[in-house]
Amino acid sequence: MPRYFFNTRIGDELIADPEGEELRNPDRAWEMARAMIRELLKTEGADGALLNAVIEVTDDAGEVVLEFPFTEALLDVPGRSITKH
Repeated sequence: MPRYFFNTRIGDELIADPEGEELRNPDRAWEMARAMIRELLKTEGADGALLNAVIEVTDDAGEVVLEFPFTEALLDVPGRSITKH
């Protein structure tokens, strides 16, 4: 199975994932990135810097497979109302 690395970019800072995860395909990596972002926002709060962050998923060769903006993970949160009333 391929190994994917979930590196977090906040502004100019890159927090590297040294271990990665073995996953069956890029779709599963996308699902995992979304879950990671949601958990981070739940525990750390949704402040400005974190909302501008991106998870960069790379493969064993260091090639970017996908970029997942933190704000994108908020778009389909179940039970969350878009309106404030």
